[in-house]
Amino acid sequence: MDAVIKKLMPQSAYMEKPVTDRPSEAEVEAAVRTLLRWTGDNPDREGLIDTPKRVAKAYREMFGGYDMCPAEELGRTFEEVAGYDDLVIVKDITFHSHCEHHMVPIIGKAHVGYLPDGKVVGLSKIARVVDIFAHRLQTQEALTAQIAGVIQDVLNPRGVAVMIEAEHMCMAMRGIRKQGSTTLTSTFTGVFKDTPEEQVRFVTMVRGGGV
Repeated sequence: MDAVIKKLMPQSAYMEKPVTDRPSEAEVEAAVRTLLRWTGDNPDREGLIDTPKRVAKAYREMFGGYDMCPAEELGRTFEEVAGYDDLVIVKDITFHSHCEHHMVPIIGKAHVGYLPDGKVVGLSKIARVVDIFAHRLQTQEALTAQIAGVIQDVLNPRGVAVMIEAEHMCMAMRGIRKQGSTTLTSTFTGVFKDTPEEQVRFVTMVRGGGV
């Protein structure tokens, strides 16, 4: 396949790397020590001595999406597709994110489909886009819309469909404490938004029912 590299012209802020004003690692570690004291524990005891450093390192990894541009992941496309122009679906993309309200995990899977318009993107790039947005503080609704939006804006396909199923630890671990409850969100653009039959076809294929 011949790859086509195109200069990206981001139209929406979510397509770029967010501008962040990060504190120093020492400040982060001091903040973690404060939180440890807030829990009622002693940050100077043996088991917690290195916890601030570990937490800073873990947060850098878990929120690495702020250092990445999802639009760049979709910049390399392929036009040699032997005339294929039907639905492409990448389903069961597992992810973990963090709720922006309580900073506790959101664990789930995403299903992403699009109808190409002359070009396709590498399948792994779709999963990368999911991961980039997931590795930021999120709400599930925003995550769903961002994935669909950047694919639509960069690839300009005939339509994009995204469905996310996830369990929210802010609901399972605190408050109402209902474990096992999942939230389902979906969004559609282009042909999927205008044609209910295409929405049904996407959902049926995601659910394993064929076409």
